[in-house]
Amino acid sequence: MRLRPGTLLRGWETVRDPAFGHRLVVWLLRPASGPWHAVALAVVLGIAVSTSLRENWGTDNAFVVKAARTLLAGGSPYEDKRFLYLPSAVIMAVPEALLPQAVLRWLLPPAMSALLAVGWWAALRLFAVPPRSRLAIGGFAALALAYKPYVNLVLIGNWTAISAAALPVALLFARRRSWAAAGLVVGLAIACKPMLVPIGLLFVLARQWRGLAVAVLVPLGVSLLGALMMPSPTLFLTKTLPFLLKGQDAYALPWDASPIAVLPRLGVPEPVAVLLTAAGALGGLVAAWRRWRRTDGPGDADGGELRLAETACMVMLAAFLVSRPSFDHYLLVVLPLLLASAVRPGSMPRSPWFWLALTPQVALVPWPSELAHKRRAFKDCATLCGLAFMLAGRALRPVRVTLAPVTTAGSPPRTEPECAATPAESASRTAF
Repeated sequence: MRLRPGTLLRGWETVRDPAFGHRLVVWLLRPASGPWHAVALAVVLGIAVSTSLRENWGTDNAFVVKAARTLLAGGSPYEDKRFLYLPSAVIMAVPEALLPQAVLRWLLPPAMSALLAVGWWAALRLFAVPPRSRLAIGGFAALALAYKPYVNLVLIGNWTAISAAALPVALLFARRRSWAAAGLVVGLAIACKPMLVPIGLLFVLARQWRGLAVAVLVPLGVSLLGALMMPSPTLFLTKTLPFLLKGQDAYALPWDASPIAVLPRLGVPEPVAVLLTAAGALGGLVAAWRRWRRTDGPGDADGGELRLAETACMVMLAAFLVSRPSFDHYLLVVLPLLLASAVRPGSMPRSPWFWLALTPQVALVPWPSELAHKRRAFKDCATLCGLAFMLAGRALRPVRVTLAPVTTAGSPPRTEPECAATPAESASRTAF
């Protein structure tokens, strides 16, 4: 098959063999054999075991456990400036604080993988992908093996894994019109770590006020309970919150992938970096609004799942652009949803540009030493901006229309754009 230059860079559907993408999806949706399951299990368990044997395991989780143990000892968790979560997170961390360190060493890495697996399963179910398919089994193993932030998240034990599990589960409930349950899931995730606060915009766009109320009241109530249980809870407002608004300090800067932090390291004046990043985030929010309003486009040839997932991912990516800090593992909150959407025509993974944006995060790529360790934020920022730009471009593109033929008595068929322009026919239906 002969291709014109650049054909492959325009997506699977533009190749002269239009059935290629369909055949690949059909092959991925077939049940995975026993060896597929064995290899996937070996990959996930291998990463968990190797993480437990490393000396620096659970670095981020240690701050949360320390805060809970401080509370149990009668102190204020916010005396430690590295504890940056809501008071509710202290209560959530109490069960961990009661476990011995030796138990946490072997329990925490598999728990992180299990949370990511829950998010992957919910993302697959959102798009009706069988959980025993090749895409489900092999896709998760490939994500764990090839995507470096996965290993980083399992190693440090960051509670981002909770948000990575909660967002697809919440969208699955929302797809089934259980917005109150979706709000409960989001609220519990925010109580652990306030990462999913921007998803409140999705409830606003859908006009689901009851679900939004649940998402707000759950972390608020648990935080008030936690504040009543600890001395000096106002330290969160006077010490922790200002520390967060300043983007923390030099400790987090080398790994901060936010353009606000990366552009000044490349020589861009900080005020210019702030303006550029704010404009990008605002554009992302506009794109999310446009994506939600577009219900009859060519990419919505399903029950609305793609619209729901892409709107949520666009909101989160826009927030990650201005978040201080914004780490590489934050993308695991949206990546399972984007990968699972590959079964839908017109989705982002069907474009080679999507995979090009993920290239900086591929493990075992021999990047120059200048981009390793404390300068890896440059790669992380490139991936973040690339995914945000691609998804915003998809959301802002105009809806294509087809011109239906109009036949009148005594005349041949003809096309009348003024009265016959209709959206491209699809099998979609309005889901919300």
